Amino acid sequence: MSDTNPESSNLNALNTDVTESILSLLPIPSLVRFSTVSKLWRSIISSLPPSSSSPWLFLFGIHNTSSFHNQSFAFDPLSNSWLRLPFPSLPSLHLVGSDRFLFSTAPRFSFSPILKPNWRLTSPVRFPRMNPLLGVFPASSKLILVGGVGSIGGLVNIDDRSPVQIYDSTLDSWELCPPLPEAFRSNAHETLSSALCKRRFYVFDVSSCFISSFSLDTYTWSDVQTLRPPGLLFAFLNSCNDALVLGGMCNSDRGFSFNLWRVEEGSMEFSEIAIMPEALLFGLLVDCEDEDDGHRFRTLKCVGSGNLVYVFNEDGHKKYPACVCDIGVENGKCRWRSLPNLPSPLNKFHKLVSFCSTLSISDVFHSDEAQIDA
Repeated sequence: MSDTNPESSNLNALNTDVTESILSLLPIPSLVRFSTVSKLWRSIISSLPPSSSSPWLFLFGIHNTSSFHNQSFAFDPLSNSWLRLPFPSLPSLHLVGSDRFLFSTAPRFSFSPILKPNWRLTSPVRFPRMNPLLGVFPASSKLILVGGVGSIGGLVNIDDRSPVQIYDSTLDSWELCPPLPEAFRSNAHETLSSALCKRRFYVFDVSSCFISSFSLDTYTWSDVQTLRPPGLLFAFLNSCNDALVLGGMCNSDRGFSFNLWRVEEGSMEFSEIAIMPEALLFGLLVDCEDEDDGHRFRTLKCVGSGNLVYVFNEDGHKKYPACVCDIGVENGKCRWRSLPNLPSPLNKFHKLVSFCSTLSISDVFHSDEAQIDA
């Protein structure tokens, strides 16, 4: 399309600041479509400054025996729609996602931007791990790797070490730090969740309800404390708007419910901030009438960041139904809503990698230049 078309002329006539303000209000999928109108539109849109946005939900479905069946999806809360993403070629099946990146953790550690895969190998990690906890330091070139299952030659190595390893992408070097406290080491890694909040990396174990944090400044662990809301069955720890938020299933006098609590750093005191409406909760289960009451909730998972907490069912037979809670609503209120169904056709997977991440238009047009400290 010619750059002299009426749309381009009208856009060119607007003040640049006004144009950027208007475009910054649009969802990223709309901006991508509008960038194809003309070279002028693409230039303006691709030059938009990074802006704060509600976190997207990413789902990467992995099939162990046939990569043809792998699929990846992203939910944009602003347009309230799922996008089907091209599934990237993978260095391995051991993936973790965080802060606009995918990480392959074993047998070699590497990372890549989410939207435009460009895998970068790091120097050899001291202890290769499958399914570790991972966090990217805020405004830094570093990431932290905690625990996980040992890997030797691609096979599981059963040991009781829970190393803490910090990677500096500027120096391409790994540093070994004090390991996870002893209280966590006898528990299965599947029971651990983590959150990075105000330069502390928190680890929570739902089986024991133990919680401890690693300081990114002093490289030391805090004392182990207990975080156990009444009736808790299982939960996941998240960092939302610089606050710790615990989301999990409860069985109380009110029956089964999925609750959100704000957790005070230091004291670990908690206060309830939201309860999922019953209709939404049972809408996530789908055809579970014959299962035991407690067991049918076990495939629910919770991930959160910024102002949003997503809850979904990671059982492939349920087609991954999901809902979201906006905890950033004015007057301290929270707002729940269901998410639309994932796009069809939808495959079944052996593993589902899920995480939240904010995105900006620069991640679409300049993701090849993305760095951990960007």
